[in-house]
Amino acid sequence: MSLLRNIYLSLGSNLENKLENLQKSVDFIGQKIGSISKISSVYKTKSWKFESEDFYNICLSVATKLNPEDLLKTTKSIERIIGRTKKTKEGYEARIIDIDILLFDNEIIFSPDLIVPHKEMLNRKFVLAPLAEIAPNLLHPIEKKRMQVLLDNCTDTHVIEKTDFKLNRPICLSEKYNYIAIEGNIGAGKTSLTKMIAEDFNAKTILERFADNPFLPKFYEDKDRYAFPLEMSFLADRYQQLTDDLAQFDLFKNFIVSDYYIFKSLIFAQITLQDDEYFLYRKMFDIMYKEISKPDLYIYLYQKTPRLLENIKKRGRDYEQNIAPEYLDKIHNGYATFIKTEENLKSLIIDVSEFDFVNHPDDYTKIVELIKNAD
Repeated sequence: MSLLRNIYLSLGSNLENKLENLQKSVDFIGQKIGSISKISSVYKTKSWKFESEDFYNICLSVATKLNPEDLLKTTKSIERIIGRTKKTKEGYEARIIDIDILLFDNEIIFSPDLIVPHKEMLNRKFVLAPLAEIAPNLLHPIEKKRMQVLLDNCTDTHVIEKTDFKLNRPICLSEKYNYIAIEGNIGAGKTSLTKMIAEDFNAKTILERFADNPFLPKFYEDKDRYAFPLEMSFLADRYQQLTDDLAQFDLFKNFIVSDYYIFKSLIFAQITLQDDEYFLYRKMFDIMYKEISKPDLYIYLYQKTPRLLENIKKRGRDYEQNIAPEYLDKIHNGYATFIKTEENLKSLIIDVSEFDFVNHPDDYTKIVELIKNAD
C-alpha cells in the first residue's frame, strides 16, 4: 500500500483570468495529485523582481501518494494543461500559472530537478503569508521554526494584500461517502476499481469471497443441480461478511468500499433458480435484506457483453470460460430492473465499455470524478 504524504504547494498567476487559472489548477491537483485538505485565502502581490501585472497567490495542503519525482512531473503537467509555455528569456516573467513544491512532509531533498524545502520560500512573503495562514505551527525541516515565526521574521518588503476571493476546495470521496458499493456484471472490473479506490483514498475494502465457494465450479458444470446450494451459500456468506465488516469501524481508514452489494444475491437467484426454489430463497433474502446497511452510493459498472467475454477470457478462471453471452445479458437485465425499482438507493451507472481504467490513469480519473460529482 502506498504511503500518503503531506505536502504544501504554492500557486501563483498573473495572466488572463487569474482566479480561473488558480481554480482550474486546484481542481487538477485534486484529481491528479491527491486530496486537498486546506486552501489559503487569495493574496494579491506585486510581481517579484520584474515589472508585470499583479499576482494572485495561494498555498495548498495536500495528501498524496506520489513520490517527489512523480509529484514534480505532475505539477509541470498541470502547468502545461492550464497553458503555461516555456520561458522566452532568462529571469522572472509573467506566467499563467506557477506551481511550486514547498514542503514534502519533513523531508529534505536535493536533486538536480528538485530542492525541498523550496530554497526561496523564506524570502517571499507571498509564499509565507498563505502558508502561515493554513499551517501556522508547521515546522520548517531545516530552520526548525514555525511558519508564523518565519513570516514574522521575513525581511521581504513587498506589500501583500489578503483579498476576499475564495476558491472552491475539491471534495474528497471520504468527505462525501461513508460506504460505497461497486457492482457490475461478471468481468466488468468492479473488484479492480474497488481496490484502486481503496488504495488511493485509504478506504477499507469488502471483497466478495467467491473463490472460496466450493459450489461455484460445480454450478458451471451442472447448473440445475447446484444452483440452489450455490445461491444459498452465497447469500449466507455475503450477509455474514457485510454484517461483520460494516459493523467494525476502522479508525485508520477513511470510508468503506465494497465490490458487491447484498442485492446481487437476488439478481443471480432470479436467473438461476426454479420458481419453487426462488420462492423459498426470496423469503430468506427479505429477512436478511432488512438488516443490511445501505450504501451511500451504489455504483453499477456497465460493460458491453463482447467486452465482458474478453475480460473473462483474459483473467483465465477455468470455470468461467464457457459462460454464454445470453447468461451475461440476463444478469445485466436483472441489475437494470433492480436499479430502476430500488427508489431508496442512490445509484450511479457508469458505462466503462470504452474505458481501460486499470491501464490508463486518465480513464480512472474520469471515473473517480463521476463518483465525486454524483448527485
